[in-house]
Amino acid sequence: MQKIINALAVASAVVSLTVVGTAGYVYVRKDAIIESIKEKAMGSIMPAVPSIPSVGEGGATDIIPSVPMPF
Repeated sequence: MQKIINALAVASAVVSLTVVGTAGYVYVRKDAIIESIKEKAMGSIMPAVPSIPSVGEGGATDIIPSVPMPF
């Protein structure tokens, strides 16, 4: 019975250390993670957004009103 309890204690310690380690890693790298997600999102959105012509091109009537991006 003692061996089972010891095995459960070791398993619990491993799980606890894994959770704490993962949370610490995410906390330390949170800025890099956020920037990476932003870059991926903008990379997938930008090809779908049509380019806005300049006034000198004669296509000023095709200008799409800008909508602020929620960041």
